[in-house]
Amino acid sequence: MHYDVFNGDADGIIALLQLRLASPKKSQLVTGVKRDIQLLTQVENARDVTSVTVLDISLQKNLTPLTALLERAIPVFYCDHHQSGDIPNHSSLTTLINLDSEMCTSLLINQKLKGQYQTWAIAAAFGDNMVKGALRLAQQFDLSQSQIDFLNELGVLINYNGYGADLNDLHISPADLFTQLLSYPNPFDLQADLKSPFYQLQTGYQADKAHLSAISASYVDEVCEVFILPCQPWARRISGVFGNELANRNPDKAFAVLTLNQLNQDQELKKSEKSYTVSVRAPLNNRLGADEVCGQFATGGGRRAAAGINHLNADQMNAFIEALSQRYL
Repeated sequence: MHYDVFNGDADGIIALLQLRLASPKKSQLVTGVKRDIQLLTQVENARDVTSVTVLDISLQKNLTPLTALLERAIPVFYCDHHQSGDIPNHSSLTTLINLDSEMCTSLLINQKLKGQYQTWAIAAAFGDNMVKGALRLAQQFDLSQSQIDFLNELGVLINYNGYGADLNDLHISPADLFTQLLSYPNPFDLQADLKSPFYQLQTGYQADKAHLSAISASYVDEVCEVFILPCQPWARRISGVFGNELANRNPDKAFAVLTLNQLNQDQELKKSEKSYTVSVRAPLNNRLGADEVCGQFATGGGRRAAAGINHLNADQMNAFIEALSQRYL
């Protein structure tokens, strides 16, 4: 059995979508919420695995299960733009990895397929907030402004759908969303079909976004701003796209969006044990350093332009804000 392993955000879903539209293949889908990135651990011991495609998850974070698969001589194609670490030199491993801050997995797959599904790649780039790359491709494709606007919204909505503490927070599970999108080789057909997932996600996004009118920055200085969201499903869903929106509004500043994590029953008695999920966006005009900031904390990681921390303890808040501000002074 072939396994397709992919991040549950716009970049991961659309990277696989391009591949399977070009080369249909029966496969076992392995994915999850956007922050569920150690997905290869679900595959390494599978007895029926014969080959694996891995898209948009850090090789560095999946090195151990990847090594286990390679030791079994299982062919693996690995395409990504996150931290890779030392890439194994193995005859069963084929890689397409580029860590450039203006590159995403769907753009790499678009290059591999020589633009066969370029409009989908444009949507993915918008979803990953790589607006310059998306617009560059759109101009090559001679798209109208209304078409560009739709692909932008589509990418943002698919990306928005990947954020949550678990699958229960999402409007559509990433595996189901991928399967539904396979019916639309041309993304503009989603717009024409009023029953398409585009409209379901649009309705959810607009409802969640309405909550942001009551949110203001908790910390502001000349180089960064920090926003704190409550422990609510809408906040978990909107957090990543909100960070992208803030970055687009002011491309010279870094932004962090902290969402309060759920407390268990014991922690309710100990508010000092509160923790946050953190999304960091480097300034769009200087897409570096987000990974450096988040990497200073135990559960942090990500890319140069966008990174995160899964559990930032409340007593680390000031240290995080200082690290963020100092990086961009």
